[in-house]
Amino acid sequence: MKRAAVAAALSLTAVLTACSDSDESGTDAKPESSPSSAQAKQVSPAERLAKLMVTDADLDGETVQKLDPQFLFAKSQDEVTLDKPVCAPLAYAMNQLPLGEAEADLARYTSTGTTATYIALAAYGTNGDAESAMAGLSKAIDSCGGGFTAKANGDTSAYDSVTAEKASTAGDETLAFKSTMTFRGASHVLRTQAVRSGDVIAAYFAVNGSAIASAQPSEAQLATSVVRAQNGKLG
Repeated sequence: MKRAAVAAALSLTAVLTACSDSDESGTDAKPESSPSSAQAKQVSPAERLAKLMVTDADLDGETVQKLDPQFLFAKSQDEVTLDKPVCAPLAYAMNQLPLGEAEADLARYTSTGTTATYIALAAYGTNGDAESAMAGLSKAIDSCGGGFTAKANGDTSAYDSVTAEKASTAGDETLAFKSTMTFRGASHVLRTQAVRSGDVIAAYFAVNGSAIASAQPSEAQLATSVVRAQNGKLG
C-alpha cells in the first residue's frame, strides 16, 4: 500500500409552486403549473445530498471536513481494478466511491482521536438502483471472505479478510462488515456500514490512519454519534 492509499484511509421530489393571477374582472384565475417554472425549482440530486450531509451543527463537538483530492485512492469507479470483480462494492465503500449506478455522490469525514469516520452519500433514481446497489454490496460481503486486492492509479490496497457484522437497525436496509489488512507487519481492522433510506445510501467507513502510518496494530470503530446523526437526517 503506497502513500496515497494510506492517506485515502485517513483522510426527490421537486417542490413546485403554482402562481395565481387575477383577471381584469377581479376573478381569480385557476392555479397553473408552468413546466419551465417547475424545472427551475426542481432540486438536483447533488443539491439534495448537500442538504442531507451532516454539518458541525448536527454533531457534538466534531468537525465535518472535506476530503483532499490529492489523497484519494481513486476519484471514480473506473479507476479501480480488482483481482476479484465481485468485491468491487467493498472497495468502493471503503474508498468513498458510490455503490452501483448513482446520480450524485458526496463525501466528508470526521476525526475522533486517531480514528476517522468517513461519510459517503449517494443518490439514485427511482427505478430500484439503490436497492440493486445494496444487493451488490451484500453479494460482495458473502463472496469475499478470503480477502481481495484493489488497485488504482499505481497504488495497491490488499485486504486479508471480510466478515459480515450485525448493525443497528436504520433506514430501510442496513449492511455492515469488517475488513482486515496488514501493512508493514501490523494488522488493522477497518469497519464499514451502509444504510439505505429510500433512494439514498449512506456508506460509513472507519480507519485508524495514524496507526497504519506508524505500523501499529489497530481496530477502528465507527463514530456512533456521527452515524446516528447522519441516519437521522436521512429519515
